[in-house]
Amino acid sequence: MRHTISILVENKFGVLARVTGLFSGRGFNIDSLNVAPTHVAALSRITAVLMGDEAALNLAIKQLRKLVNVVEVTDFKDGQAVQRELVLVKVKASAKSRSEVMQICEIFRTKIVNVDHKDVIVELVGDCAKVSAFLNLLEPFGIIEIARTGTLALKRA
Repeated sequence: MRHTISILVENKFGVLARVTGLFSGRGFNIDSLNVAPTHVAALSRITAVLMGDEAALNLAIKQLRKLVNVVEVTDFKDGQAVQRELVLVKVKASAKSRSEVMQICEIFRTKIVNVDHKDVIVELVGDCAKVSAFLNLLEPFGIIEIARTGTLALKRA
């Protein structure tokens, strides 16, 4: 089962290693991991998307809350959070196929950030379903390279 966890931590040496070590020790596969400072200089937010058992996740969350430098842990259930991911995709776009690629980009409201003779680099922001659908449509043209941020999430009010 897929789980999105948000962990607010103090900006201290070794916190990320302790958090990820706890997940791996419990047998979770980390699908994506994103860490960045928050608007409070002393804090960072770790957003992790994990695959694993619900019971093991509940135990891991209890242990996370006990870790030094962990301020808050939130397990987002379906619909509880706004989730987004940033993707940069370099896709083949010859003169012949470029207009088709551009049409797909327009439908998904992407931003074309670089155009070359043989390819384009496209920026897309969206949820997991949007990203997957977009990548599936670009696959026949030939995806050269992909860079993804991983999921970011904030709780809905």
